[in-house]
Amino acid sequence: MKSSVDVGTAEREGASAPFWLRPTSYWMPAHFPISAWTTHGAFAAWLVDVLRPQRIVELGTHYGYSCFAFAEAAKRLGLATTVDALDSWEGDDHAGHYGQEVFDAVHAVVEADYPDRVRMIRGLFAQSRHLFDDASIDVLHIDGRHGYEDVVADYEEWRSVVRDGGVILFHDIAEHDNGFGVWRLWEEIAEPGRSFAFDHGHGLGVLAIGEIADPPLRELFEADDATASRIRADFERLGSGLARQSWLETVPADAERAWAEVRRRAVHEDELQARIDALTGSTSWRLTAPVRGIGRLVRRR
Repeated sequence: MKSSVDVGTAEREGASAPFWLRPTSYWMPAHFPISAWTTHGAFAAWLVDVLRPQRIVELGTHYGYSCFAFAEAAKRLGLATTVDALDSWEGDDHAGHYGQEVFDAVHAVVEADYPDRVRMIRGLFAQSRHLFDDASIDVLHIDGRHGYEDVVADYEEWRSVVRDGGVILFHDIAEHDNGFGVWRLWEEIAEPGRSFAFDHGHGLGVLAIGEIADPPLRELFEADDATASRIRADFERLGSGLARQSWLETVPADAERAWAEVRRRAVHEDELQARIDALTGSTSWRLTAPVRGIGRLVRRR
C-alpha cells in the first residue's frame, strides 16, 4: 500500500480543510501504468469517498490507470464498489493501435489486486450496453473514441444507466486539435450548478445526473468563480505530485532497459574484439601478410 502524497498536510488542515481537500484527496494510487489520466487520480479518490458508489462503469480503459484508481480508493475505504472496465483493447487512431500485451497487463493487475472488484468486458461498447439496466450505476466514465460523433453516440446510448444523483465523467474536454470533439459535446451539455470542469490533464468534465444528494458534490457544482479556481488549482497541484510519482516509478524500468542495452552492446563488442584477435593471431593471417602488403602498395599507386 502506497502512502499519500502529503498525509501531514491533510492532517494539519483537519476540520478546517475546504470540502475538496479530504484525506483521500492526498492518497497515492497503487498503480501507475502509462496514462493521459494520471493527474486526475486525486479527484478519483475524492469522488469515490464522497459518492460512495456501488458500481462504476468506464468506457475506455486502455492500460487501466483510471480503473485502478477507482478500485484502489474503494478498496482502501472498505467499500463494496465494483468497476466494469469496457474496452476493445485494440486501440484507435488517438490512442494508437496495440496488441494483446496491453489486455494481458491490465488483466494481471486485476487478478492480483482487484479480482472481486473489477470486471473486464472486451468488445465494442454498444455490444455490452444490454448488460446494464437503466439507473443501475453511480459513476459513468466516458473515455473511448474522442471524435465528436463517437462521444455523442456513447453519451446518448449510455447516459440512462446512471442513477439519479450519480455523475458522468468526460475525459479530454480540453483537447481541441487532432480530431478531438469531446469539448464540443461538453459545451452543449454542461450546465451551471450541475457541472464542473478541470482544465489540467487534458481536461475532465463532471456532470450531475438528476438531483444532487451529496453535499460535497453540490458544493462542487455550485462553487463560485473564486472557489472553483481554488479547486482547480489544488487538484492540479495534487495531480502534479502524482505525475512526478509516475515518472519516478518508470525510471527504474527505463534505466534497467538502458543498462541491459549497454551490457548487450558491450558483450557484442567483446565478442567482436575476440574474433578480431583470434583472426589476427591465426597462422593464416601471418602467412597472408605479404599478400596484404602487396595489395596496399597497389592501392597507393
